[in-house]
Amino acid sequence: MVNNTIAIDAMGGDNSPKSVIAGLAISSVRNPGVEYIVYGDEKKLAPLLKNRVNLKKIVKVVHVEDWIRANEKASKSLRRAKTTSMGMAIEAVANGEAGAIVSAGNSGALLAMSIFGLRKLSGISRPALAAVMPTISGEIVALDLGANIDCSSQNLFDFSIMGVVFAKNVLGKPNPRLAFLNVGEEENKGNTIVQEAASLMQNSHFSNYYAGYVEGDKIISGDFDIVICDGFSGNIMLKTAEGTAKLCYAYLKKIFSSSVLGKISFAIGRSCFLGLRKKMDPRKHNGAVLLGLNGIVVKSHGGADSIGFAHAVDLATDMSKRNYNELIKKELNRINIS
Repeated sequence: MVNNTIAIDAMGGDNSPKSVIAGLAISSVRNPGVEYIVYGDEKKLAPLLKNRVNLKKIVKVVHVEDWIRANEKASKSLRRAKTTSMGMAIEAVANGEAGAIVSAGNSGALLAMSIFGLRKLSGISRPALAAVMPTISGEIVALDLGANIDCSSQNLFDFSIMGVVFAKNVLGKPNPRLAFLNVGEEENKGNTIVQEAASLMQNSHFSNYYAGYVEGDKIISGDFDIVICDGFSGNIMLKTAEGTAKLCYAYLKKIFSSSVLGKISFAIGRSCFLGLRKKMDPRKHNGAVLLGLNGIVVKSHGGADSIGFAHAVDLATDMSKRNYNELIKKELNRINIS
């Protein structure tokens, strides 16, 4: 059964709760029929909701005075799970009040509290952090991006199952192409773990989706829809991509503002350049998902503004509506039967 309620940690992130409430206002327009349980300090939330008449109708505020700090250790946060906005939002998913949680708070705390509070799906060896990234011709989902530094071949195979289900049902790709991140495209390249994971894919009923290995410079080619890697490599890949996007934007800004000719060129091609900036806007791809748990957990970037947070809420809403976890369970059952 689809749960159209999303739990929101309103106190996590650099710009909370202002960007959180403004983001909900944006997402709610794009996703009619969705309701929100917002956990946070009611004294801070009430003024932000006061003039948002339509949003107030679909928001239930649960007053929580305590929240997880940005630099707080995960071990400490676990001890305070029942009294914090993040922990109580996770609990709402665990007890079925909400279908997903969105938080811009402390990443380590969110991972630890979610794994402890929601538990792994039966048949999944480890949960994985996944995110949607832009390519030349569309989008890919990449995982793991930091939840698991060291991985076994079985872990990578489990990530592949979750990635295929995500690509098919969230990205809308009926026949997604999956590749393992590697140091070369040849079959004999890479370490034993990656080669064993590739063998598991080739000998499973997911073999039709397997497209081989991919090197870092080919991820954006558009030739693949899913990239699988360990959390160490994945996190470096993601942060490098984010840094490169910022570098390109900085170069373009410098070129078009450093001289009269540059300013004239920008004026002539303004619509094209604005379109390029829109495509490169990282806020459109804000929201990493912790896959493999008994509940949907979306991590928004800590510095996200209202537009970025809205996209994270959109992602959580989409996955909840599509019953993502039930689809993973069906794939796991197929594996156990075969």
